[in-house]
Amino acid sequence: MNDHQLAARVATQAGELLLAVRDELANATEAERKAVGDKRSHDFLMAALAQSRPADAVLSEEGADDPVRLRTDRVWIVDPLDGTREFSELGRHDWAVHVALWESGELVAGAVALPAQGVTLATPDVTPPPAYQGPPRIVVSRTRPPAVALGVCERLGGTLVEMGSAGAKVGAVIQGLADVYVHAGGQYEWDSAAPVAAARAAGLHTSRLDGSALRYNRPDPLLPDLVVCRPEHADALLCAIA
Repeated sequence: MNDHQLAARVATQAGELLLAVRDELANATEAERKAVGDKRSHDFLMAALAQSRPADAVLSEEGADDPVRLRTDRVWIVDPLDGTREFSELGRHDWAVHVALWESGELVAGAVALPAQGVTLATPDVTPPPAYQGPPRIVVSRTRPPAVALGVCERLGGTLVEMGSAGAKVGAVIQGLADVYVHAGGQYEWDSAAPVAAARAAGLHTSRLDGSALRYNRPDPLLPDLVVCRPEHADALLCAIA
């Protein structure tokens, strides 16, 4: 099994586990669902990657950051449950599982499982979004849309699409349900590594707000801003941000 296949398999399986947690804890509190979902998915991914790739390091949102990853050529960057708020609300579908592989300075594989949608977007073959004619649809957080996204929407004459997790937002751009995702104000490498890998495989533009490259497996995993969009929007979008 190659790295692309492994990323897709374990992300999908973690998603199936999370759907089972939702069913099991249907009568529990949202806080209980969040806590159990995070832990079970993290434990599953750590065990699965340790079994299949024992020599690789792992950076997980839910795990302790082991500095050995900075001396390792291969590091899996995972978010066991991206969008805990949405996961905890029964019936919502805008949450995800992220599994990406960084190797020697680059993202080389990644999978975003969208379990409640029955979809996994995985490298290397990610279908580009279908053609769309109309004002750019800019996907933003349903609870805290960043000011930069609101400003870009106004400057580009776009429309807003509210959604939960970062993986679901990037997934919406890949699937052709939105055209632009702009984030500012705080994220970490695990929030964007797998979505960026999948977006690149689909031919989308990915960068930081200033147009510079996204870098992963850094000593500080904070990676606070992100742009993912159809390539035809990239120049106008970055100008609007600037």
